[in-house]
Amino acid sequence: MTNDTFDLELTGMAHGGSALGRHAGRTIFLPYALPGERARVRITQDKGRVAFAEGLTLLEASADRVRPRCPHFGPGKCGRCHWQHIAYPAQLLLKQDVLADQLERLGGFTTADVRPVMPSPQEWAYNHHMTFTLVRDAAGALAFPAAADGRLYPVDECHILHPDLLALKNALDLDSLPAVTEVRLQIGTDGAHMIILSLTSEDAPELETDLPTSVNILLPDHEPVNLIGDSHSYYMVGERRFRVTAGSFIRPNASQLDNLVTVVMDALDLRGGEAVLDLYAGSGIYSAFIAPRVRRVTLVESFPPAATDADENLADLDNVDIIEGAVEDVLDALDGQYDAAVVDPPVSGLTTGVLDALAARHVPRVVYVSSDPATLARDGKRLAAQGYRLLYAQPLDLAPQTYFIDTVAVFERS
Repeated sequence: MTNDTFDLELTGMAHGGSALGRHAGRTIFLPYALPGERARVRITQDKGRVAFAEGLTLLEASADRVRPRCPHFGPGKCGRCHWQHIAYPAQLLLKQDVLADQLERLGGFTTADVRPVMPSPQEWAYNHHMTFTLVRDAAGALAFPAAADGRLYPVDECHILHPDLLALKNALDLDSLPAVTEVRLQIGTDGAHMIILSLTSEDAPELETDLPTSVNILLPDHEPVNLIGDSHSYYMVGERRFRVTAGSFIRPNASQLDNLVTVVMDALDLRGGEAVLDLYAGSGIYSAFIAPRVRRVTLVESFPPAATDADENLADLDNVDIIEGAVEDVLDALDGQYDAAVVDPPVSGLTTGVLDALAARHVPRVVYVSSDPATLARDGKRLAAQGYRLLYAQPLDLAPQTYFIDTVAVFERS
C-alpha cells in the first residue's frame, strides 16, 4: 500500500467487478464503485500501466447505488458477492457492456450482436447449492474467501443462498470431522436437502445426524460416497425431472434453468432430422429437450456419475447415444457428420484440441454456453480463425449481485 491518494472519476466497469478510471496515464481499478461516480482513492497495488486502489471517500454517487442487503458485504469482508451496492437493472446493463467489451478487446468481434441480458427470475436467495470452506480456528465455521486478499471470512448469513440451506448451514456442527475441507449445501427443486463433504482422507467418517438431510462425501479423487439418505438431488426443468448425483455439475440458480434451455434451443434453430453433439453434457438436460426434435443426439460427459445420471434421465429417449469420456478423446473417435454442437465447458473454456476437432468435423453450427466472457472471447477468436462467424451472444444472469456472466453464443461456419 502507498500514500498515493487522488480523486478518480470512474468511467467504466471491468470484467472482475471493479469500476475503472484513468489517472496520470494509467488505468485504475476500484472495487465497490460504479461508472459515473467520483471518489478519493489510494493505490494499494501498483503494476505500472495499471494499478488497484481502495476507496477513501465517495465524492459523487451514482443514482444506481443502493444500500447492500448483507452485513458481510464490503471491503475486507466476504468476497462471494461483488455488486450488492448496484441496483439490479443497472447490474444487467453493466454485464451486457462487460460482455461486449470482452468480445471486442479479446476476441476481435467489433460489431458483435450482444443482446440485452435476460434477468434472473430471482434476484436473491436463488442458489440451490453453494460450497463453503471449513475454518478450523473458528469453531468449525463455514466461510468464503474475503474480498481483499482471499483469506477466509466466516459468514452467518447469506442473501443469495436458498433460505432452507441457510438454516441448514446454521444447524451444522462439523468441528468433530478433521478430514473435512469443504462443505457443499444443496437442495433440489423438490425441497430435499443434501450435505456434500469434501475430504482429504480416503476413509469415510462415521456420521450420525438428526437433521432431515442426505449426506454424501467426495473423496480426494472426487468419487462420491453416500453416507446417509439419497445420493441424488432432483431438479425440475420444464416438464422433466432430472437426477443429479452428488458431485455432478448443475448451475445453482434453478429459477433460470428453464430460460437457459429455451435460449439454447432457439440458438440451435432445429428443423428436424439433424444429428447434434452435446458436449460436457452433465446429467443430460440439453439432450432431453433436443432429442425429441432431431434424428440423433450424441452426449459426451467425462464424470462417470453424471454420465450415469444422463442414462437414467434420458431412458425414455431412444435416439440418444451416451458416451462417457473426455471430449477431446471422444470427438476424434466419432463417426459420421453432425449438423450442430452444444458445448458447455468449464470456466476455463475449450481446449485447442476440442476447437480443432470441431472445425475438422466441419460442424456447421456451434452453440457455446459460457460461464466466463474472457474465455468465451478467446475461444470465439479461435473459432473465427477456423472459419466460424459469431451470429449473436445472448447473456443470461444466473448470478445476481455478482459480476459473473453466463452467455449463449452462436457460431456458424462460413
